[in-house]
Amino acid sequence: MGAGGRMSLASEELGNRAPHARPPFSVGQLKKAVPPHCFNRSLVKSFSYLLVDLMVAGSLLYATKFITTLGPLGWIAWILYWIVQGCVLTGVWVIAHECGHHAFSDYSLVDNVVGLFLHAWLLVPYFSWKYSHRRHHSNTGSMSRDEVFVPKTKDRLGFSAYFLNTPVGRLLSIIVTLTIGWPLYLAFNVSGRPYDRFASHYDPNGPIFNSRERMQVLISDVSIVAVGICLFKLASAYGWLWLLKVYAVPLLIVNGFLVLITFLQHTHPSLPHYSDAEWEWLRGALSTVDRDYGILNHVFHHITDTHVAHHIFSTMPHYNALEATKAIKPILGKYYQFDSTPVPEALWREFKECVFVEADSSEEAGIYWYKSKLSIE
Repeated sequence: MGAGGRMSLASEELGNRAPHARPPFSVGQLKKAVPPHCFNRSLVKSFSYLLVDLMVAGSLLYATKFITTLGPLGWIAWILYWIVQGCVLTGVWVIAHECGHHAFSDYSLVDNVVGLFLHAWLLVPYFSWKYSHRRHHSNTGSMSRDEVFVPKTKDRLGFSAYFLNTPVGRLLSIIVTLTIGWPLYLAFNVSGRPYDRFASHYDPNGPIFNSRERMQVLISDVSIVAVGICLFKLASAYGWLWLLKVYAVPLLIVNGFLVLITFLQHTHPSLPHYSDAEWEWLRGALSTVDRDYGILNHVFHHITDTHVAHHIFSTMPHYNALEATKAIKPILGKYYQFDSTPVPEALWREFKECVFVEADSSEEAGIYWYKSKLSIE
């Protein structure tokens, strides 16, 4: 882990911590190291990636017509369809996410129209997500202002944490997080930043949004309703079981990947979080870790293994992120975090080791580190 190699952390190295002092480089120095063309957004290139994804997804959907001819092997074909389609649609979600960052093209209207359409069909309120996600990027690593996966301090843990910090509880937590974690976050702000009143991505008047954003949040809600009507009509025409198999199950897999990817990007035993007194934007942006998903790195358009660069240059298109990552790594040095631990192993370890955060001493009272040891007092 660190500047040069793509090394995973061995268990005995989990005590190692990422650098948390003010970096000896600036965002300007990092940007200067990146070839200028990496910041160029090509409408043609962006649409080409999207069209390939949609063509593959459409071909997979068309192929389901022939599954009924496979007899007993049909269920194996369905399982393969669900997995592959879920992965492909996760790639579509990544492109939609780029629209929210204005990384799809040079035209805000194009980005918003494409992002609204794609997100709606994945049952995500586009503008609502765009605004809360923008605030996540603006406040990454902040204990008080980050928007998602904000770690709890020990005093804020409920009694259930003692059960969940067991193998059975941990497994249950993982299952719940990967299956319904995403809709719970959108609807009820579960695992999001605490607010003084009810917060939901579907509530235009909620505390997540300001007055200038409320109309667009309402547009997002209307888009979800419109897609819901379309889905109802499809189910009426082809049957609810058909809709469940061709759409709902792959969408469940997409939702699981979204939570998995986001959780592992921002949760690691070596990563710091900061109080308001210590937090700075660049220090927060570097409090994230790149992961290796194998061939899925390509399917997911490298949101997985270039996330550090994405947090520094969020308007950079995904097809230039690998080159940018390679360019900034020598400058980042030990501030660049990469962990190639296999994803299932990393998921289990992070749920085990990253239960809450606390500061070690009064000298670093504003810097919080993940802990796992609980005791009933």
